[in-house]
Amino acid sequence: MTDHSEGPASGLLHLHPSDNIVVAVRPLTGGEVIDCEGVALHVPRDLGLGHKLALHDIAEGADVMKYGAPIGRAACAIAAGDHVHLHNLVSRYTVIEDIEGTNA
Repeated sequence: MTDHSEGPASGLLHLHPSDNIVVAVRPLTGGEVIDCEGVALHVPRDLGLGHKLALHDIAEGADVMKYGAPIGRAACAIAAGDHVHLHNLVSRYTVIEDIEGTNA
């Protein structure tokens, strides 16, 4: 098990203060423990660049936030450190909405 300090050098990037996910900026190895903003995240399996991990627990149905905007909803409860991907995320990319929230 390897411990890494917080920040981009750790391999995880928190893009916006309201985001509840962090993004891998390097390949991550399953079993790694990375401290991100005081939260010890246990990497669940080998993950490539750009994959997302939950920074905090995300309740089923809650917005998954990236870049300060919702990218989808949690399809089930997602624990801190879990891989956030198609298996537990209902994407918002499939329906385009304008700024007022109506379908374009």
